[in-house]
Amino acid sequence: MTATAMDGEPPAGTAGAGTDLAKPPVNEPREPEQFLMQAPQGNPLLLSHTLQELLSKDSVQVELIPEKKGLFLKHVEYEVSSKRFKCSVYRRYNDFVVFHEMLLQKFPYRMVPALPPKRMLGVFLPIADREFIESRRRALKRFINLVARHPPFSEDVLLKLFLSFSGSDVQNKLRELVQGVGDEFMTCRLATQAKDFLPADIQAQFAASRELIRNIYNSFYKLRDRAERIASRAIDNASDLLIFGKELSALGSDTTPLPSWAALNNSTWGTLKQALKGLSVEFALLADKAVQQGKQEENDVVEKLNLFLDLLQSYKDLCERHEKGVLHKHQRALHKYSMMKKQMMSATVQNKEPESVEQLESRIVEQENAILTMELRNYFSLYCLHQETQLIHIYLPLTSHILGAFVNSQIQGHKEMSKVWNELKPKLSCLFVGSSNMPTPPLSPPEGNFFSN
Repeated sequence: MTATAMDGEPPAGTAGAGTDLAKPPVNEPREPEQFLMQAPQGNPLLLSHTLQELLSKDSVQVELIPEKKGLFLKHVEYEVSSKRFKCSVYRRYNDFVVFHEMLLQKFPYRMVPALPPKRMLGVFLPIADREFIESRRRALKRFINLVARHPPFSEDVLLKLFLSFSGSDVQNKLRELVQGVGDEFMTCRLATQAKDFLPADIQAQFAASRELIRNIYNSFYKLRDRAERIASRAIDNASDLLIFGKELSALGSDTTPLPSWAALNNSTWGTLKQALKGLSVEFALLADKAVQQGKQEENDVVEKLNLFLDLLQSYKDLCERHEKGVLHKHQRALHKYSMMKKQMMSATVQNKEPESVEQLESRIVEQENAILTMELRNYFSLYCLHQETQLIHIYLPLTSHILGAFVNSQIQGHKEMSKVWNELKPKLSCLFVGSSNMPTPPLSPPEGNFFSN
Protein backbone atom coordinates (compact mmCIF):
# COMPACT_ATOMS: atom_id res chain seq x y z
CA MET A 1 0.00 0.00 0.00
CA THR A 2 1.50 3.30 -1.05
CA ALA A 3 0.90 6.76 0.29
CA THR A 4 -1.30 7.51 -2.74
CA ALA A 5 -3.62 4.58 -2.12
CA MET A 6 -6.18 6.64 -0.27
CA ASP A 7 -9.49 6.36 -2.13
CA GLY A 8 -13.27 7.01 -1.58
CA GLU A 9 -16.18 7.31 0.94
CA PRO A 10 -19.51 5.46 1.56
CA PRO A 11 -23.08 6.71 2.22
CA ALA A 12 -24.72 4.33 4.83
CA GLY A 13 -18.52 -13.06 6.34
CA THR A 14 -15.72 -14.58 6.41
CA ALA A 15 -14.47 -15.52 9.82
CA GLY A 16 -10.89 -16.47 9.27
CA ALA A 17 -9.19 -19.10 11.29
CA GLY A 18 -8.21 -17.46 14.56
CA THR A 19 -4.60 -17.53 15.65
CA ASP A 20 -3.36 -17.01 19.15
CA LEU A 21 -1.68 -13.66 19.50
CA ALA A 22 0.16 -12.30 22.48
CA LYS A 23 -2.40 -11.43 25.14
CA PRO A 24 -2.00 -7.87 26.44
CA PRO A 25 -2.46 -7.84 30.24
CA VAL A 26 -5.61 -5.99 31.28
CA ASN A 27 -3.84 -3.98 33.97
CA GLU A 28 -0.74 -3.15 31.92
CA PRO A 29 -1.55 -0.79 29.02
CA ARG A 30 0.78 -1.11 26.09
CA GLU A 31 3.06 1.67 25.00
CA PRO A 32 1.30 3.78 22.32
CA GLU A 33 3.64 2.78 19.52
CA GLN A 34 2.90 -0.89 20.25
CA PHE A 35 -0.77 -0.61 19.38
CA LEU A 36 -0.23 1.53 16.30
CA MET A 37 -0.33 -0.19 12.93
CA GLN A 38 2.86 -1.84 11.75
CA ALA A 39 5.10 0.46 9.77
CA PRO A 40 6.80 -1.03 6.72
CA GLN A 41 10.13 0.47 5.64
CA GLY A 42 10.14 2.81 8.62
CA ASN A 43 7.05 4.80 7.58
CA PRO A 44 4.37 4.51 10.29
CA LEU A 45 1.73 5.94 7.93
CA LEU A 46 1.68 2.87 5.71
CA LEU A 47 0.10 -0.51 6.51
CA SER A 48 1.62 -3.90 5.83
CA HIS A 49 -1.36 -6.10 6.67
CA THR A 50 -3.10 -8.50 4.31
CA LEU A 51 -6.76 -9.49 4.46
CA GLN A 52 -5.85 -12.95 5.70
CA GLU A 53 -3.76 -11.46 8.50
CA LEU A 54 -6.69 -9.31 9.60
CA LEU A 55 -9.18 -12.18 9.48
CA SER A 56 -6.83 -14.45 11.42
CA LYS A 57 -6.47 -12.00 14.32
CA ASP A 58 -9.57 -13.47 15.94
CA SER A 59 -12.88 -15.16 15.26
CA VAL A 60 -15.56 -14.14 17.76
CA GLN A 61 -18.88 -15.93 18.09
CA VAL A 62 -21.96 -14.21 19.56
CA GLU A 63 -24.74 -16.60 20.53
CA LEU A 64 -28.08 -15.81 22.14
CA ILE A 65 -28.75 -17.19 25.62
CA PRO A 66 -32.32 -18.56 25.40
CA GLU A 67 -33.45 -17.55 28.89
CA LYS A 68 -34.56 -13.94 29.32
CA LYS A 69 -33.28 -12.25 32.48
CA GLY A 70 -35.07 -9.81 34.79
CA LEU A 71 -38.32 -9.93 36.74
CA PHE A 72 -40.38 -7.36 34.88
CA LEU A 73 -38.31 -5.74 32.12
CA LYS A 74 -36.85 -8.70 30.34
CA HIS A 75 -33.50 -8.57 28.61
CA VAL A 76 -31.42 -11.05 26.72
CA GLU A 77 -27.82 -12.09 27.16
CA TYR A 78 -25.23 -13.18 24.65
CA GLU A 79 -22.42 -15.66 25.00
CA VAL A 80 -19.36 -14.03 23.42
CA SER A 81 -16.59 -16.52 22.61
CA SER A 82 -13.14 -15.43 21.43
CA LYS A 83 -10.91 -17.93 19.64
CA ARG A 84 -7.87 -15.76 20.29
CA PHE A 85 -8.34 -15.46 24.05
CA LYS A 86 -9.80 -18.98 24.36
CA CYS A 87 -12.66 -17.95 26.64
CA SER A 88 -16.38 -17.22 26.71
CA VAL A 89 -18.10 -14.41 28.60
CA TYR A 90 -21.70 -13.28 28.95
CA ARG A 91 -22.65 -9.83 27.75
CA ARG A 92 -25.82 -7.75 27.61
CA TYR A 93 -26.55 -5.25 24.88
CA ASN A 94 -25.77 -2.40 27.29
CA ASP A 95 -22.29 -3.86 27.80
CA PHE A 96 -21.72 -3.50 24.07
CA VAL A 97 -22.99 0.10 24.29
CA VAL A 98 -20.46 1.07 26.98
CA PHE A 99 -17.67 -0.72 25.11
CA HIS A 100 -18.62 1.20 21.97
CA GLU A 101 -18.64 4.51 23.87
CA MET A 102 -15.20 3.85 25.36
CA LEU A 103 -13.79 2.98 21.93
CA LEU A 104 -15.08 6.26 20.51
CA GLN A 105 -13.71 8.16 23.47
CA LYS A 106 -10.26 6.57 23.19
CA PHE A 107 -10.09 6.32 19.37
CA PRO A 108 -12.09 9.27 17.98
CA TYR A 109 -10.03 9.27 14.76
CA ARG A 110 -10.54 5.59 13.93
CA MET A 111 -13.33 3.58 12.29
CA VAL A 112 -15.55 2.44 15.16
CA PRO A 113 -18.41 0.35 13.69
CA ALA A 114 -21.93 1.38 14.69
CA LEU A 115 -24.06 -0.77 16.98
CA PRO A 116 -27.49 -2.09 15.97
CA PRO A 117 -30.45 -0.27 17.56
CA LYS A 118 -31.84 -1.16 20.98
CA ARG A 119 -35.50 -1.97 21.56
CA MET A 120 -37.39 -2.60 24.79
CA LEU A 121 -38.58 -6.19 25.11
CA GLY A 122 -41.74 -7.31 26.85
CA VAL A 123 -42.36 -10.48 28.80
CA PHE A 124 -43.42 -12.31 25.66
CA LEU A 125 -41.29 -12.76 22.57
CA PRO A 126 -43.47 -12.82 19.42
CA ILE A 127 -42.14 -13.75 16.00
CA ALA A 128 -41.34 -10.12 15.12
CA ASP A 129 -39.24 -9.75 18.27
CA ARG A 130 -37.44 -13.03 17.64
CA GLU A 131 -36.52 -11.83 14.16
CA PHE A 132 -35.30 -8.51 15.59
CA ILE A 133 -33.24 -10.26 18.26
CA GLU A 134 -31.64 -12.53 15.66
CA SER A 135 -30.89 -9.58 13.39
CA ARG A 136 -29.31 -7.72 16.30
CA ARG A 137 -27.25 -10.78 17.29
CA ARG A 138 -25.82 -10.97 13.78
CA ALA A 139 -25.04 -7.24 13.82
CA LEU A 140 -23.30 -7.50 17.22
CA LYS A 141 -21.22 -10.37 15.87
CA ARG A 142 -20.16 -8.30 12.87
CA PHE A 143 -19.35 -5.36 15.16
CA ILE A 144 -17.13 -7.28 17.56
CA ASN A 145 -15.29 -9.11 14.77
CA LEU A 146 -14.51 -5.85 12.94
CA VAL A 147 -13.23 -4.40 16.22
CA ALA A 148 -11.22 -7.52 17.10
CA ARG A 149 -9.50 -7.42 13.70
CA HIS A 150 -8.81 -3.68 13.62
CA PRO A 151 -5.04 -3.25 14.16
CA PRO A 152 -5.05 -0.61 16.95
CA PHE A 153 -8.17 -1.99 18.65
CA SER A 154 -6.93 -5.59 18.58
CA GLU A 155 -3.93 -4.72 20.78
CA ASP A 156 -5.78 -2.45 23.19
CA VAL A 157 -6.66 -3.42 26.75
CA LEU A 158 -10.32 -2.42 26.17
CA LEU A 159 -10.83 -5.33 23.78
CA LYS A 160 -8.95 -7.75 26.03
CA LEU A 161 -11.16 -6.85 28.97
CA PHE A 162 -14.42 -6.98 27.00
CA LEU A 163 -13.65 -10.44 25.59
CA SER A 164 -12.16 -12.03 28.71
CA PHE A 165 -13.41 -10.31 31.89
CA SER A 166 -15.97 -12.55 33.61
CA GLY A 167 -16.98 -10.27 36.50
CA SER A 168 -20.38 -8.65 36.87
CA ASP A 169 -19.20 -5.03 36.62
CA VAL A 170 -17.65 -5.06 33.16
CA GLN A 171 -19.12 -1.64 32.34
CA ASN A 172 -17.35 0.02 35.28
CA LYS A 173 -14.11 -1.77 34.43
CA LEU A 174 -14.27 -0.47 30.87
CA ARG A 175 -14.83 3.09 32.07
CA GLU A 176 -11.95 2.81 34.56
CA LEU A 177 -9.56 1.82 31.77
CA VAL A 178 -10.32 5.01 29.83
CA GLN A 179 -10.75 7.44 32.72
CA GLY A 180 -7.88 9.90 32.94
CA VAL A 181 -5.90 8.24 30.14
CA GLY A 182 -6.78 10.56 27.28
CA ASP A 183 -7.52 9.67 23.68
CA GLU A 184 -5.11 8.25 21.10
CA PHE A 185 -3.74 11.72 20.30
CA MET A 186 -2.68 12.11 23.93
CA THR A 187 -1.07 8.68 24.20
CA CYS A 188 0.56 8.26 20.78
CA ARG A 189 4.16 9.47 20.66
CA LEU A 190 3.88 10.08 16.93
CA ALA A 191 0.81 12.32 17.24
CA THR A 192 2.72 15.62 17.17
CA GLN A 193 4.78 14.40 14.19
CA ALA A 194 1.83 13.26 12.06
CA LYS A 195 2.21 16.20 9.64
CA ASP A 196 5.72 15.04 8.73
CA PHE A 197 4.42 11.69 7.42
CA LEU A 198 1.47 13.03 5.41
CA PRO A 199 1.73 13.49 1.63
CA ALA A 200 1.55 17.09 0.42
CA ASP A 201 -1.77 16.50 -1.38
CA ILE A 202 -3.46 14.82 1.58
CA GLN A 203 -6.62 16.94 1.27
CA ALA A 204 -7.04 16.03 -2.40
CA GLN A 205 -6.46 12.35 -1.60
CA PHE A 206 -9.02 12.53 1.18
CA ALA A 207 -11.63 14.01 -1.17
CA ALA A 208 -10.93 11.35 -3.82
CA SER A 209 -11.12 8.64 -1.18
CA ARG A 210 -14.55 9.69 -0.01
CA GLU A 211 -15.88 9.69 -3.56
CA LEU A 212 -14.51 6.26 -4.47
CA ILE A 213 -15.64 4.55 -1.28
CA ARG A 214 -19.06 6.20 -1.58
CA ASN A 215 -19.42 4.54 -4.99
CA ILE A 216 -18.20 1.21 -3.62
CA TYR A 217 -20.74 1.43 -0.82
CA ASN A 218 -23.61 2.15 -3.20
CA SER A 219 -22.75 -0.88 -5.35
CA PHE A 220 -22.31 -3.22 -2.38
CA TYR A 221 -25.59 -2.01 -0.91
CA LYS A 222 -27.38 -3.06 -4.10
CA LEU A 223 -25.52 -6.38 -4.16
CA ARG A 224 -26.59 -7.06 -0.59
CA ASP A 225 -30.20 -6.21 -1.46
CA ARG A 226 -30.18 -8.65 -4.40
CA ALA A 227 -28.46 -11.36 -2.34
CA GLU A 228 -31.12 -11.04 0.35
CA ARG A 229 -33.84 -11.42 -2.27
CA ILE A 230 -32.15 -14.49 -3.78
CA ALA A 231 -31.84 -16.13 -0.37
CA SER A 232 -35.44 -15.22 0.46
CA ARG A 233 -36.66 -16.72 -2.82
CA ALA A 234 -34.87 -19.99 -2.04
CA ILE A 235 -36.72 -20.21 1.28
CA ASP A 236 -40.02 -19.27 -0.39
CA ASN A 237 -39.33 -21.95 -3.01
CA ALA A 238 -38.89 -24.47 -0.20
CA SER A 239 -42.28 -23.54 1.22
CA ASP A 240 -43.95 -23.91 -2.18
CA LEU A 241 -42.33 -27.31 -2.81
CA LEU A 242 -43.43 -28.55 0.61
CA ILE A 243 -47.02 -27.44 0.01
CA PHE A 244 -46.93 -28.96 -3.48
CA GLY A 245 -45.91 -32.31 -2.01
CA LYS A 246 -48.53 -32.10 0.73
CA GLU A 247 -51.26 -31.47 -1.82
CA LEU A 248 -50.13 -34.50 -3.79
CA SER A 249 -50.29 -36.52 -0.59
CA ALA A 250 -53.75 -35.15 0.23
CA LEU A 251 -54.90 -36.06 -3.27
CA GLY A 252 -53.57 -39.57 -2.84
CA SER A 253 -55.22 -39.93 0.58
CA ASP A 254 -58.67 -38.86 -0.59
CA THR A 255 -61.32 -41.37 0.52
CA THR A 256 -64.23 -40.08 -1.53
CA PRO A 257 -65.90 -43.14 -3.18
CA LEU A 258 -65.74 -43.47 -6.96
CA PRO A 259 -68.94 -43.21 -9.02
CA SER A 260 -70.39 -46.58 -10.04
CA TRP A 261 -69.56 -46.22 -13.74
CA ALA A 262 -65.88 -45.53 -12.91
CA ALA A 263 -65.72 -48.64 -10.75
CA LEU A 264 -67.30 -50.75 -13.52
CA ASN A 265 -64.77 -49.45 -16.11
CA ASN A 266 -61.77 -50.48 -13.96
CA SER A 267 -60.70 -46.90 -13.22
CA THR A 268 -56.99 -46.48 -12.57
CA TRP A 269 -57.62 -43.73 -10.01
CA GLY A 270 -56.90 -46.02 -7.09
CA THR A 271 -53.46 -46.86 -8.50
CA LEU A 272 -52.76 -43.22 -9.29
CA LYS A 273 -53.72 -42.14 -5.79
CA GLN A 274 -51.28 -44.58 -4.25
CA ALA A 275 -48.47 -43.28 -6.46
CA LEU A 276 -49.27 -39.63 -5.74
CA LYS A 277 -49.28 -40.27 -2.01
CA GLY A 278 -45.72 -41.59 -2.11
CA LEU A 279 -44.32 -38.58 -3.97
CA SER A 280 -44.71 -36.22 -1.00
CA VAL A 281 -41.51 -37.61 0.52
CA GLU A 282 -39.39 -36.47 -2.43
CA PHE A 283 -40.99 -33.02 -2.44
CA ALA A 284 -40.30 -32.67 1.29
CA LEU A 285 -36.66 -33.53 0.55
CA LEU A 286 -36.57 -30.93 -2.22
CA ALA A 287 -37.97 -28.35 0.17
CA ASP A 288 -35.30 -29.22 2.73
CA LYS A 289 -32.55 -28.74 0.12
CA ALA A 290 -33.99 -25.35 -0.88
CA VAL A 291 -34.04 -24.22 2.76
CA GLN A 292 -30.43 -25.30 3.19
CA GLN A 293 -29.41 -23.28 0.14
CA GLY A 294 -31.27 -20.19 1.35
CA LYS A 295 -29.68 -20.40 4.81
CA GLN A 296 -26.24 -20.93 3.32
CA GLU A 297 -26.64 -17.83 1.15
CA GLU A 298 -27.77 -15.83 4.18
CA ASN A 299 -24.75 -16.91 6.23
CA ASP A 300 -22.02 -17.00 3.58
CA VAL A 301 -23.08 -14.23 1.19
CA VAL A 302 -25.48 -11.77 2.84
CA GLU A 303 -23.55 -11.68 6.13
CA LYS A 304 -20.23 -11.04 4.37
CA LEU A 305 -21.83 -8.22 2.40
CA ASN A 306 -23.26 -6.79 5.62
CA LEU A 307 -19.84 -7.02 7.27
CA PHE A 308 -18.23 -5.01 4.50
CA LEU A 309 -21.11 -2.49 4.48
CA ASP A 310 -20.69 -2.02 8.25
CA LEU A 311 -17.01 -1.27 7.69
CA LEU A 312 -17.78 1.24 4.90
CA GLN A 313 -20.43 2.92 7.05
CA SER A 314 -17.89 3.32 9.86
CA TYR A 315 -15.62 5.08 7.36
CA LYS A 316 -18.42 7.50 6.51
CA ASP A 317 -19.01 8.16 10.20
CA LEU A 318 -15.28 8.78 10.68
CA CYS A 319 -15.20 11.31 7.84
CA GLU A 320 -18.13 13.17 9.37
CA ARG A 321 -16.44 13.20 12.78
CA HIS A 322 -13.34 14.66 11.16
CA GLU A 323 -15.24 17.45 9.42
CA LYS A 324 -17.71 18.26 12.19
CA GLY A 325 -15.24 17.67 15.03
CA VAL A 326 -11.60 18.64 15.01
CA LEU A 327 -11.71 20.50 11.67
CA HIS A 328 -14.74 22.57 12.68
CA LYS A 329 -13.26 23.31 16.11
CA HIS A 330 -10.02 24.42 14.48
CA GLN A 331 -11.85 26.84 12.21
CA ARG A 332 -13.84 28.25 15.14
CA ALA A 333 -10.65 28.69 17.16
CA LEU A 334 -9.03 30.60 14.29
CA HIS A 335 -12.08 32.86 14.03
CA LYS A 336 -11.99 33.51 17.79
CA TYR A 337 -8.27 34.28 17.58
CA SER A 338 -8.89 36.77 14.78
CA MET A 339 -11.53 38.55 16.86
CA MET A 340 -9.20 38.74 19.86
CA LYS A 341 -6.43 40.25 17.73
CA LYS A 342 -8.85 42.92 16.55
CA GLN A 343 -9.78 43.65 20.17
CA MET A 344 -6.07 43.95 21.01
CA MET A 345 -5.50 46.43 18.20
CA SER A 346 -8.52 48.45 19.30
CA ALA A 347 -7.33 48.48 22.95
CA THR A 348 -3.89 49.67 21.89
CA VAL A 349 -5.32 52.48 19.79
CA GLN A 350 -7.65 53.57 22.59
CA ASN A 351 -4.85 53.47 25.25
CA LYS A 352 -6.85 51.26 27.62
CA GLU A 353 -5.71 50.33 31.13
CA PRO A 354 -2.51 48.22 31.17
CA GLU A 355 -4.23 45.50 33.21
CA SER A 356 -6.94 44.97 30.64
CA VAL A 357 -4.33 44.92 27.86
CA GLU A 358 -2.25 42.31 29.75
CA GLN A 359 -5.33 40.13 30.31
CA LEU A 360 -6.12 40.29 26.62
CA GLU A 361 -2.51 39.41 25.73
CA SER A 362 -2.67 36.43 28.09
CA ARG A 363 -5.90 35.24 26.47
CA ILE A 364 -4.34 35.60 23.02
CA VAL A 365 -1.37 33.46 24.09
CA GLU A 366 -3.73 30.82 25.46
CA GLN A 367 -5.70 30.88 22.24
CA GLU A 368 -2.51 30.51 20.19
CA ASN A 369 -1.59 27.42 22.21
CA ALA A 370 -5.11 26.04 21.75
CA ILE A 371 -4.88 26.62 17.98
CA LEU A 372 -1.51 24.86 17.85
CA THR A 373 -2.97 21.85 19.63
CA MET A 374 -5.98 21.82 17.30
CA GLU A 375 -3.71 22.00 14.27
CA LEU A 376 -1.76 19.02 15.56
CA ARG A 377 -5.02 17.15 16.20
CA ASN A 378 -6.21 17.99 12.70
CA TYR A 379 -3.05 16.54 11.16
CA PHE A 380 -3.28 13.48 13.40
CA SER A 381 -6.90 13.01 12.36
CA LEU A 382 -5.81 13.09 8.69
CA TYR A 383 -2.99 10.69 9.54
CA CYS A 384 -5.49 8.21 11.02
CA LEU A 385 -7.92 8.76 8.11
CA HIS A 386 -5.15 7.87 5.66
CA GLN A 387 -4.50 4.63 7.56
CA GLU A 388 -8.19 3.81 7.83
CA THR A 389 -8.58 4.30 4.07
CA GLN A 390 -5.75 1.83 3.53
CA LEU A 391 -7.61 -0.55 5.83
CA ILE A 392 -10.68 -0.30 3.59
CA HIS A 393 -8.52 -1.26 0.62
CA ILE A 394 -7.09 -4.21 2.53
CA TYR A 395 -10.67 -5.45 3.00
CA LEU A 396 -11.57 -5.02 -0.69
CA PRO A 397 -10.40 -8.55 -1.67
CA LEU A 398 -13.29 -9.75 0.50
CA THR A 399 -15.23 -9.27 -2.73
CA SER A 400 -13.68 -12.44 -4.14
CA HIS A 401 -14.63 -14.34 -0.96
CA ILE A 402 -18.23 -13.16 -1.34
CA LEU A 403 -18.45 -14.07 -5.03
CA GLY A 404 -16.84 -17.43 -4.36
CA ALA A 405 -19.34 -18.18 -1.60
CA PHE A 406 -22.23 -17.14 -3.83
CA VAL A 407 -21.11 -19.28 -6.80
CA ASN A 408 -20.35 -22.29 -4.58
CA SER A 409 -23.75 -21.98 -2.90
CA GLN A 410 -25.50 -21.95 -6.28
CA ILE A 411 -23.49 -24.89 -7.60
CA GLN A 412 -23.98 -26.98 -4.49
CA GLY A 413 -27.65 -26.10 -4.16
CA HIS A 414 -28.52 -26.86 -7.78
CA LYS A 415 -26.42 -30.03 -7.69
CA GLU A 416 -28.27 -31.40 -4.66
CA MET A 417 -31.66 -30.34 -6.01
CA SER A 418 -30.87 -31.90 -9.40
CA LYS A 419 -29.96 -35.17 -7.70
CA VAL A 420 -33.33 -35.35 -5.94
CA TRP A 421 -35.22 -34.42 -9.13
CA ASN A 422 -33.38 -37.16 -11.05
CA GLU A 423 -34.21 -39.70 -8.34
CA LEU A 424 -37.84 -38.60 -8.49
CA LYS A 425 -38.13 -38.92 -12.28
CA PRO A 426 -38.22 -42.75 -12.52
CA LYS A 427 -40.88 -42.88 -9.82
CA LEU A 428 -43.26 -41.00 -12.10
CA SER A 429 -43.55 -44.06 -14.36
CA CYS A 430 -46.02 -45.62 -11.93
CA LEU A 431 -48.37 -42.71 -12.61
CA PHE A 432 -48.84 -43.93 -16.19
CA VAL A 433 -49.70 -47.52 -15.35
CA GLY A 434 -53.14 -48.23 -16.77
CA SER A 435 -54.93 -50.51 -19.17
CA SER A 436 -52.83 -52.65 -21.48
CA ASN A 437 -53.64 -50.43 -24.46
CA MET A 438 -52.53 -47.17 -22.71
CA PRO A 439 -49.01 -46.20 -23.75
CA THR A 440 -46.61 -44.68 -21.25
CA PRO A 441 -46.08 -41.01 -22.17
CA PRO A 442 -42.52 -39.78 -22.55
CA LEU A 443 -41.01 -38.03 -19.51
CA SER A 444 -39.33 -35.43 -21.70
CA PRO A 445 -41.42 -32.67 -23.33
CA PRO A 446 -42.45 -33.21 -27.00
CA GLU A 447 -41.24 -31.02 -29.83
CA GLY A 448 -43.20 -27.81 -30.44
CA ASN A 449 -45.89 -26.12 -28.40
CA PHE A 450 -48.06 -28.35 -26.22
CA PHE A 451 -51.15 -26.42 -27.30
CA SER A 452 -50.37 -26.39 -31.04
CA ASN A 453 -52.73 -28.15 -33.43
